[in-house]
Amino acid sequence: MTDAAAKHTPVMQQYLAIKREHPDKLVFYRMGDFYELFFEDAEKAARLLDITLTTRGASAGQPIKMAGVPYHAAEQYLARLIKLGESVAICEQFGDPASKGPMERRVARIVTPGTVTDAAFLDEKRDVLVLALQANKGKLGLAWLSLASGEFKVMEVASDELMSELERLRPSELLLPDDCDIAVLQELNLPKKRLPVWQFDPQSSHQALTRHFGTRDLSGFGAEELKIAVGAAGALLEYVKATQGANPAHLLSLSVEDSRELIRMDGATRRNLELTETIRGESAPTLFSLLDRCATTMGSRLLRHWLHHPLRRQEALAERLTAVRALLPGYEPLLASLREVADIERIGARIALRSARPRDLSALRDSLIKLTEVAPTLPLTDSALIAALAAEVPQASALIDVLARAILPEPATFLRDGGVINHGYSPELDELRAIQNNCGEFLLQLEARERERSGIASLKVEFNRVHGFYIEVSKAQSDNVPDDYRRRQTLKNAERYITPELKTFEDKALSAQDKSLALEKQLYDGLLEQLAASIGALKRVANAVATIDVLAAFAHTADLGGYVEPAFVAQPTLEIRAGRHPVVESQVDSFIANDACLSLARKLLLITGPNMGGKSTFMRQTALITLMAHIGCFVPAESAVIGPIDRIFTRIGASDDLAGGRSTFMVEMTETANILNNATEQSLVLMDEVGRGTSTFDGLALAWAIAKALIEKNRAYALFATHYFELTRLASDYATVANVHLSAVEHKDRIVFLHHVEDGPASQSYGLAVAQLAGVPAKVIREARRYLMELEDQAASHSQPDLFALAAPREPEPAPHPVLERLTDLDPNDLSPRQALDLLFELKKELD
Repeated sequence: MTDAAAKHTPVMQQYLAIKREHPDKLVFYRMGDFYELFFEDAEKAARLLDITLTTRGASAGQPIKMAGVPYHAAEQYLARLIKLGESVAICEQFGDPASKGPMERRVARIVTPGTVTDAAFLDEKRDVLVLALQANKGKLGLAWLSLASGEFKVMEVASDELMSELERLRPSELLLPDDCDIAVLQELNLPKKRLPVWQFDPQSSHQALTRHFGTRDLSGFGAEELKIAVGAAGALLEYVKATQGANPAHLLSLSVEDSRELIRMDGATRRNLELTETIRGESAPTLFSLLDRCATTMGSRLLRHWLHHPLRRQEALAERLTAVRALLPGYEPLLASLREVADIERIGARIALRSARPRDLSALRDSLIKLTEVAPTLPLTDSALIAALAAEVPQASALIDVLARAILPEPATFLRDGGVINHGYSPELDELRAIQNNCGEFLLQLEARERERSGIASLKVEFNRVHGFYIEVSKAQSDNVPDDYRRRQTLKNAERYITPELKTFEDKALSAQDKSLALEKQLYDGLLEQLAASIGALKRVANAVATIDVLAAFAHTADLGGYVEPAFVAQPTLEIRAGRHPVVESQVDSFIANDACLSLARKLLLITGPNMGGKSTFMRQTALITLMAHIGCFVPAESAVIGPIDRIFTRIGASDDLAGGRSTFMVEMTETANILNNATEQSLVLMDEVGRGTSTFDGLALAWAIAKALIEKNRAYALFATHYFELTRLASDYATVANVHLSAVEHKDRIVFLHHVEDGPASQSYGLAVAQLAGVPAKVIREARRYLMELEDQAASHSQPDLFALAAPREPEPAPHPVLERLTDLDPNDLSPRQALDLLFELKKELD
């Protein structure tokens, strides 16, 4: 012990030793009925939780700053800290309170933003992920898991795809090796944990993973060759073990995610399409909020996952669509039954981590019973997918008997309170409970006997927690008590006694309570151990229930919205008839449906029309209908025929990135560059008003060149909205380009938007009319109209430069004359007068 440590009290020495092991975490130090925080932790917790900061004595001659929270209310404080990105080390008491010196304390578990499993800390409808990554020679290895569900995945990507993957996965915590210096990560506002580089070593990680899964290698998971990702996965596994203080037995496998199986979307596309969050960061109205008619929280989380992971494989999508069709006639009773099913997925994870509470087990029992009633009602013959999912339910039916025998129908909330293990499960426990339950009857019988024996009619036999059992007699009758009464307590008007018989019963009754609580805990721990063997079956049941729930929710949405089943074909096409924007349609009284037809012969639609005319809505609905089809959902249209699609890109709206030093136009060009560099013939591209962030001619030139690149190089399916009317000439130059416009008419000096897509370019922009609608003062509108007329007159009387003529291929310029070349290379200062005269005659002769 150092001299500095010796100056502290024994309790503070113990605390400081634990704090040294966890310097980057808040330490909740259990002292009796409170978790206490000291020194800097106390100051930080008081500020973050708005609790009282005080002092508790002194150590090393200095007052000890302290803040604390009641242990029984700790969850609500922990939840707040986790949301703020803090990590907390929970230090519990393990020693005997009666022992000499400080009670033994040690960290029982660590709660971090990415490794929470308690229901109080989790969003029911969102997975919480912790992600580890490492870089090597331009490639990134990613590994992530949801501790609450047991999903463990890896992949390797190019370094320039990092932000897109992080936007897709949205991890709550990031693990990095100490030497990781990826600059873009510094801008991310999420908790980051630095780990020693050696923890990411591929070889030791490979050994840790095979040891955990009990396999010879990782070939069975398809990860044997993913050295960088395996290194990240090993570091992540060890981090989870360290934080949980237990082996995460519910991590049963490792999945390799192949981006080639998914329709890929970058972060800008996910934000612009408002899949699970609006542009303003709100949870509704979004596509997720519209489609989430799931009955279980497991289903809601799976739906969110599907929205961010649309499939390309048409066979799997056909299975989902067939299942939705089969569920259409009976989705209502099915969803009603599923609403009685608890979160089996997360309960299974807590069982594996030995943190499941009594109410978790009773909810699991009741849910499994409900599922055995639901499974036979499913349309098994109509869908192979539903039949396969329903077959998983009986696999966990054996647990029903175990849980029914072991857990009371309505167990206590906490194990420490007792009243959890069912009657008849343990004869020893039943005997101890009988002793406690018969106390009242025994005391009444004893009171009657003692009144008769002593002749004292007012004698009472009672109990309190401080003094235990006693016989109370008034002061006036104290001389009449029998000789075997021993005084236990003197009150102002009464005396309290104990007898040998009552003392014997007291010892037996009080020890029975302690013994029964200890025995219940022992039995409960054994039950969790027994249930842990069925974690795999529970995970499969949870996945089956979640999948059926999402498909039934799709059927519900299709029925309410009049959606149709999309058709997938192998030919390159995207033909949507009378399509509607699913979210906008739900927010307005009436919605104008429009066609969006693209094919090899019609690859780019050049969309013109007024602001607020519906261009952006039309473009987004095309992307959303395509996306909905690729998660297996019916779509808002009269029909939809879709060929192979590999990616969806959007360049919509105006936003800056001031923190990253990027202007609105820079963000626009960055997103455009991503599209031009990555879009393929099977990509769907949405470009809205590209080039508007700079001067007119710069913007027009850029928009024209970008559209030309999409047509000639990328050859992607493209919806290209613009106010540059000059671009409509592209349709006459390229057979694969078609002009369409959103119609509008002026009526009594006001504009009426028809929101209907028609062939051909728009006749005018209606910009001033839109400004008037927005409330721009009438005087400003009149001034603008007058100036517009002047500009139009000038344009009519002067020839304007033709961008397309300027950009057309030119004849090659002739090579410069040899005399000009000699003069260009000549420095007159190097010539004498005689040399200059001779050169002049020489050049004249050459010209002649």
